[in-house]
Order: sequence, then structure tokens, then C-alpha cells
Amino acid sequence: MSAPPLSDDTGAAVTPRTPVRRVVSLVPSLTEAVAGTAPGLLVGATDWCSHPPGLSVTRVGGTKSPDLARVIALRPDLVLANFEENRPQDLEALRAAGIAVWTTVIRTLPEALDSLERALAACGRPAPSWLRRARATWEDVLGEPPAPVRRAAVPIWRRPWMALGRDTFAGDVLARLGVANVHADASQRYPRLTPRELASGAELLVFPDEPYAFGPQDGPEAFPGVTAAFVSGRDLTWYGPSLVAARGRLERALGLP
Repeated sequence: MSAPPLSDDTGAAVTPRTPVRRVVSLVPSLTEAVAGTAPGLLVGATDWCSHPPGLSVTRVGGTKSPDLARVIALRPDLVLANFEENRPQDLEALRAAGIAVWTTVIRTLPEALDSLERALAACGRPAPSWLRRARATWEDVLGEPPAPVRRAAVPIWRRPWMALGRDTFAGDVLARLGVANVHADASQRYPRLTPRELASGAELLVFPDEPYAFGPQDGPEAFPGVTAAFVSGRDLTWYGPSLVAARGRLERALGLP
């Protein structure tokens, strides 16, 4: 049985079979969100879906290279995807096979909270308690971000060096903590830069442990004289249940009041 069509974050009409009983997630953050809300719904997730620990579902490959035949064989009522993490041609192939695909568009913290509520509603689930707690945790900064107290650059890869640029969820999270991304006006979302370019104008370098696993001995040595802070990549880049505790952990790691 099909429900009336809904509109996902891209404005596309989505008509999942109802009630939704079988969900495949192609995005780690969305996997964690569904598992933290209604774990029995998940029948498939990517190889990169590491949370919650011990998740036991069929693995369907990577976010950029899912095994489409395996996804289709799982007979999902709904597939959850993201405009940035998944390739349009893969999502179109699933739709062509008669699979309902819900695509999220998340570039800011407010977008994330609203998008998660809508995606879970598409799964037939009301806003869970963890999502209400996440809203409450960040409520005071969901309007205009506060005035910046620090200027930072965020390396995300080396060989070649890459950094957070414009219109990224992680950059928005930092802005709402009072940390301005010096590359927020870059022409690309993840520009390739020399170490000198990357650190230019920054008083702080924020090193996450994913997608590149930066650490005290791997990263800061390329930027002598610039203060380094190390954060959980999950706290900085994941949207979902991790948002409940991410603010406090990030503030402590970044030395913010």
C-alpha cells in the first residue's frame, strides 16, 4: 500500500509503501538517527555506518559506491540518502527500480534538525526524545550565530591538503559555537590549499579524526606556530543522536567558555 506522496528536502515527490517497515540508509548519520529511534526499521546500511556500535544489518557497500542490487534485494519501503554523500545516478537507478528514495539536504544545524524530523516522519515515526534534547541543547544558537570569538581553519585531508570551505554543516556548527571558518567564503566547499594558504588568517587549526585521522603527530607539524585543537569528527560532522552531547565535547576540545 502506498501513502500520499511526500516531498523530500530536494522538493522531489516520494511515495513510500506504508506502513514503512523496511528502511535502507545510505548515510551514516541517518543510520544512527533511525537506529536511535526505531532500530527494527533498518534492514541495510553502508559499510561506513559505524553507529550505533554493534549494529547488525545487511551492509550494502559505500556511500559513493553502494551495491544497488543488494539494496533492491532487501525490498526496502524507503531508502534514506543525502544530496552530498550519495551520487545522483545511484539514487536515480534505485528510483527506476521502483524504490522510494528520500534525499536530505543538510548544510546547517537548523537544516539538520528540521531535516531529521521530516525524514523520520517519512519513516512513520514522530520526533524522538533525542531529537528534542538536541534542539534544546542548541536552542540558544539556532537563530543568528553568535559573534565569533576565534578564527579557525579546519583541515580535512592531507596529500593533498584540503580544508572546510563554504556551505558545510561542520562550518556552520563551528560558527554557532563562536568559531569563524577563515575559508567560509572559498569558491569550493572543500578547497585544496597549500599549508600556508590553509593556515592564513587562522589563530586555531581544528583537526578532526575523520575523514582523515589527524592526530598530535600527524598534521600539526605542517603548521608551526599555530595552535592546534583535536576534535571528534563525529561531533563535528555527524547529525543525529550525537548532537545531544556534541556541543559540550566540542566546546571543551576547542577551549571555549
